[in-house]
Amino acid sequence: MRIIRESIRQNSNAFLQGYLKSADVQTNQYKYPAVIVVPGGSYTHISLHQAESFALNFSANGYQSFYLRYTFEQEAMPLMPNPIEELANSIKYIREHANEFNIDENRIVIAGFSIGGHICSLYNDFYHTDWMQKLADVDNANILKPNAVILSYPVTNLTCGFPKDKESILNWVSDEQQVKADEHVSAKNMPTFIWHTADDPFVPVENALKYSIKLNEYNVDNELHIFHHGPHGMGLANNITSWNEDSNNARVAEWFDLAITWLNEIWAK
Repeated sequence: MRIIRESIRQNSNAFLQGYLKSADVQTNQYKYPAVIVVPGGSYTHISLHQAESFALNFSANGYQSFYLRYTFEQEAMPLMPNPIEELANSIKYIREHANEFNIDENRIVIAGFSIGGHICSLYNDFYHTDWMQKLADVDNANILKPNAVILSYPVTNLTCGFPKDKESILNWVSDEQQVKADEHVSAKNMPTFIWHTADDPFVPVENALKYSIKLNEYNVDNELHIFHHGPHGMGLANNITSWNEDSNNARVAEWFDLAITWLNEIWAK
C-alpha cells in the first residue's frame, strides 16, 4: 500500500491523505472506486485515528481511500466556504490523478461523519453551481461531481439542534440560510446513503430525516437507516472506533455493510 499526503488549498493547513493499492494483475483489478472520508469534530478538530480507521475499512472493501483534513474554525473567519472548496479540490485532484492512482473516476464517493456530513451534504447541493466551479477553477461541473454520498449521523441544518450556540454559527458563516443543506437540495443531487441513531443526544436525528425528505421530494435516489439507540459519533460502531460499551454496538455496526451493498447497487446501474 502506498500512502500519500497532498496539500489541498494554498495558504491553509488542509490536506488529503490517501491509501492506495496497486493494480492486481491476478484478479484483473486495474481500477478501483474511490472514497473521500470527511470526518467530524465540530469544525474545531478531527480525530486522525477515526479518519484513518474509516479510510482503511473502505480500503479493505476494495476502495482507494482518502481522508480530508479540512480547515477549522480557528483557522479562518468566517470558516465557510473553505471546507467545501477543499472537498472540491480533493475530487478534482483525484480525477486528475485517476490513472496514476488506479481509480475509476466515475465511482468517487464522499463520506461525511457528523459535521463532516454537513460539508458533504452541502457539497452534494452545490457541486454543480457556477460559484463552486469558480472556486475550484474548473469549467465543467462533472469534474467536481461526486458519484455517491454517504452521510453518517450528519449535521444538515444548523437550526436542528446543533450547534446550540449562535456564536458558533457566526464563526462559520454570516448567513446561516446559506448552509442549511436540506434547503438547497435539487434534482442534481447525487445518490445518498444516510444513517443516524434515533436518540443521538448531540446531533438530533431530525437532521437526517429532513435531508432525506428533501431528496425524496426531488426523486433523488437515497437510502435512510435509523437505528433505535446509540450515542453520537459511533463511527464504525465496533471495537476499532468505540470509546465505551455503548458505542460498540453490533446492530449499528451493520451500517457499513449496508452502505457497501448500496454502493454496489449504485455502481451496477
